[in-house]
Amino acid sequence: MPDDHAAVTGVQASSGTDPIKGGDGKPQANNDGQQNEEATEVKETRDFTPQSLPPRQRLEPNERPANSGGGSLRLSKRTSRPQLLSHATTAVSLADSLTHCGRFRGTSDSGGDDSGSLRSYAPTLDARLDSESLLGNGQEHDATPAWRALSAHIEEHEDTFQDAVASPRMDLFGLQMKHEFDEIFPTEDEGSNEEAMLGTWKAKLKHFFILSASGKPIYSRHGDDQLISHYIGVAQTIISFYQGGEDPLRSFTAGAARFVILAKGPLNLVAVSRLGESEAQLRTQLESLYMQILSTLTLPSLEKIFSARPSTDLRRPLQGTDVLLDGLADGFTRGSPSTLLSALECLRLRKTHRRTINDTLLKARAPNLLYGLIVAAGRLVSVVRPKKHSLHPGDLHLIFNMLFEAGSVKAGGGENWIPLCLPGFNNTGFLYMYVSFFSPSDGGDQISNTNSEGPRPSSSGKDDELAIVLISPQKEGFYELRQMRDDLITQLRQNGSLLNLQSALRRRHATISELLGPGTQLRHFLYKSRGNVQFTMPSFLPHYEGLAARRKLLCLYSSLHEALHSKTAKLKVQCIASQEATALAWETPLFELYCVAGPKTSKNDLAQGANKIVQWVRREEERVFIIGGAVF
Repeated sequence: MPDDHAAVTGVQASSGTDPIKGGDGKPQANNDGQQNEEATEVKETRDFTPQSLPPRQRLEPNERPANSGGGSLRLSKRTSRPQLLSHATTAVSLADSLTHCGRFRGTSDSGGDDSGSLRSYAPTLDARLDSESLLGNGQEHDATPAWRALSAHIEEHEDTFQDAVASPRMDLFGLQMKHEFDEIFPTEDEGSNEEAMLGTWKAKLKHFFILSASGKPIYSRHGDDQLISHYIGVAQTIISFYQGGEDPLRSFTAGAARFVILAKGPLNLVAVSRLGESEAQLRTQLESLYMQILSTLTLPSLEKIFSARPSTDLRRPLQGTDVLLDGLADGFTRGSPSTLLSALECLRLRKTHRRTINDTLLKARAPNLLYGLIVAAGRLVSVVRPKKHSLHPGDLHLIFNMLFEAGSVKAGGGENWIPLCLPGFNNTGFLYMYVSFFSPSDGGDQISNTNSEGPRPSSSGKDDELAIVLISPQKEGFYELRQMRDDLITQLRQNGSLLNLQSALRRRHATISELLGPGTQLRHFLYKSRGNVQFTMPSFLPHYEGLAARRKLLCLYSSLHEALHSKTAKLKVQCIASQEATALAWETPLFELYCVAGPKTSKNDLAQGANKIVQWVRREEERVFIIGGAVF
């Protein structure tokens, strides 16, 4: 992202004594006309050439002025952002990623509020001598240059927010979301139901298409070939028209729909959305779908297929992967904080309990193990990895989708051996993944028995299931990893870790009032640790119950994310206000914070709520995030 910055001009001040006024500010009596003319000339000259302002005091990054408690919030020059999303790194792979943050953590144990204060975090927002705070200091004054710049940005994006989030009536939007995932039955041979099927297809809020460069359809989330063939042909014609030039078509809008095209070698991926998502967000989703295809074929195989025969029908090599692509696509439509933030969510667990699990993973490690994961209810519990290798967040998203969204792995009976390409790690070859499901409530009694026959049962519910994922480069490593799984479960049961996991799963997500106190004005938040590439959030309840309410919340987060990360963004604090909600986004080198409150919430209340979240995360950091993991 380009290094933008916002310059906030201070309040102008003048010094010196007016040449035509005395020290008491009153005009001096003088009957000499010539002297009056000279005074007038001096005044006119002063009006056109004002005196230069005295230089401002320069503060060190970690120095705070004495009067900063009631001072202002000034946006400093934007620093280069760490390119975390494009490298093979994840929250669990940077053991010392926050060593540069000592000034933020503080060196004392006093637990003062300033250590996590929105007004005192120096690298992003340093307090200077402006007369008013950007987010308000308890007084209703909006006249500062910084706030005027922010207000102008809010007005610029107000229409987008209204269209994406607030304008659809909840009953209509809820009805659309309720039927968004209904299957469209195939068109009958005589075409008697074609018009009805076409109307149902057009009513979908989001579509994904994958087609070859020659125009052959490969995948569509909604509709069969007979229904979508005409639209696939139109899309291919438009794409081909621009491919001959140096500037290929990337996106366009038609009414309320946004079209985004991603060209990847012999494939073209298309997203069509009426949910107010930005081009960058839809492009990220298309990248995930492309990675899902590579996880089945690998890049060399894909290129070889089309180099030999450009008109190849890729659906045959991809047979059976539709359920995985559907799982990804439906997750994007429902709204995925993990995809939006390009980060993972971890199970909240006491630091000592997580350390015990990490030590157990290392103790039970098989010689040919490359990566090992323990995942609970779609959240990461622990990871074991080589010292110089890490898992790409996109690869982990593919694994999580396979385990918990698509459901195809659990259908195998609780134990699976899967060849898998992890494109973020190596897109040219396969690794081999052993997956075993169990429930901590049974004490780990589902340990494998090589002499037993028949599939072992899997967990019945998503919220209480655990998965052990062991990845090896060895094709014949199944029995070795199965034995590691048995040893791991035995040791976790003996040291009490299974009971600790069961207790953590039973607690579920805490509500925001449980985290910040019953008087908080906030309704929900997303906090991403940039160094760890992980995020945490409270429960959607009680304010966002149901699919439609949560989807609208994610639309709001998408608007905030776009305002914060767009190429034209100049502020590291963004605010959106509407008739339904007031929301704030705050970016620093350490974290990204998105919080939502009710309508007409003051800026001061939003700022106080944001500070409370930062302070809470600071206290709970090693519980809500995995820092380092188990490394060998």
